[in-house]
Amino acid sequence: MKKTKILVVDDEHLIRWSLEQNLKKQGYEVTSAGNGEDALRLVREDQPDLVLLDIQLPGINGLEVLERIKEIDEEIIVIMVTAHGGLETAVNAMRLGAYDYINKPFNLDEMAIVIKKALETSDLRREVARLRSEQKKIGPPQIIGTSKHMKNVLEMMDKVAKSDATTVLIQGESGTGKELVAKWIHYESSRAEKPFVAINCAAVPATLLESELFGHEKGAFTDAKATKKGLFELADGGTVFLDEIGDMEMGMQAKLLRFLEDRTFRRIGGSKVMSVDVRIVSATNKDLLKAIDDKSFRNDLYYRLQVIPIFLPPLRERKDDILLLAKYFIEHYCKEFNKHVRSISNMAEKLLVEYHWPGNIRELKNVIERALILGSEETLLLEHLPLEIVARASSSVAPVATFKLPSEGVDIEEVEKELIRQALEISDWNQSKAAKKLSLGIDAFRYRMKKFGYLK
Repeated sequence: MKKTKILVVDDEHLIRWSLEQNLKKQGYEVTSAGNGEDALRLVREDQPDLVLLDIQLPGINGLEVLERIKEIDEEIIVIMVTAHGGLETAVNAMRLGAYDYINKPFNLDEMAIVIKKALETSDLRREVARLRSEQKKIGPPQIIGTSKHMKNVLEMMDKVAKSDATTVLIQGESGTGKELVAKWIHYESSRAEKPFVAINCAAVPATLLESELFGHEKGAFTDAKATKKGLFELADGGTVFLDEIGDMEMGMQAKLLRFLEDRTFRRIGGSKVMSVDVRIVSATNKDLLKAIDDKSFRNDLYYRLQVIPIFLPPLRERKDDILLLAKYFIEHYCKEFNKHVRSISNMAEKLLVEYHWPGNIRELKNVIERALILGSEETLLLEHLPLEIVARASSSVAPVATFKLPSEGVDIEEVEKELIRQALEISDWNQSKAAKKLSLGIDAFRYRMKKFGYLK
């Protein structure tokens, strides 16, 4: 594993030696310099991760060295160290990009803590930058759908993303893709470079939700051992997604309403009023108007949230999109599981479209994932689908007991041919299974298949 590189810059030999020995014991790779010129040369040659930089140096002073280090590589962490400095010096150092400012004489243990925190902060910044860069390359999540319902939704999403609207309410049944829509709006908007943070209001206890959203100061309550920024503060400039907003407790609803009025808040236990610029996208699978009648949701909050309403239709109302989504998930899981499914059988397609999908897109995704895990064929067959879907196959063929002979009579061979066809379709053209459905031996069944042109 690559060691973290630290450069110590101080004109006093004893301080350089002491810091070098102590930092090497902690596992760091350490180099040192006694003046600004040597420091800048080592920055160019060794590219250190962190620099401990004395302000009082012979030749170029520390502040100028700091400025030139940042010109070479803005990501290098610089911690200023000095025995001669006041508030003005500290402010100048921070303005030029210093991470922190330590006065001499310093405690080596305290120095170790400052260095550790600085490196953790740097790692976090780099990870956030990496994730943002990856997301930018990937682009917004793909929304699948060509049905009339989804065309209307996509048009609305596009208008919202391009607008300055800061409050959006997405309503729809569980599993319809509300968070996916929220992410799409964020990453297609001018806020895409800023954070997208999500929280499930139903999953966080009411006593903790306020702290999660607004943050808290150290000592604000028993377990508040350090100051914590809330999601609104962390997402400044970006988007906060409040999922399951319909489950938010009434007291918290009032606090959220106050925040929505002017986007200002105080951390729990704090007195400073903070202001942020965030887009609030809320989502719920509940009927909020009914919740208002039941006195479980505030009327004023509802109208504040639904400045821009988006309604996601259930999958059963998007039948034109079902096979599109199924094929999209097949392609996705073929890559993940190294499978080679090329198509869906006619009967499996028929049942996927006819099924009522109470779990919506999430359920369809899970069904396709299960089918690809269990199946090894190049075609997704009826037998790969769950029982609740396959059960519709048996109900699609009328039992013999309900069949009534028409007064004009029938062609028995046509009836037999149709039964053979239906049995084959229900069984995805598996001859043994089809034969069993008609209580025929495999030889008798194949004879009839050949007779009616189903077998060459």
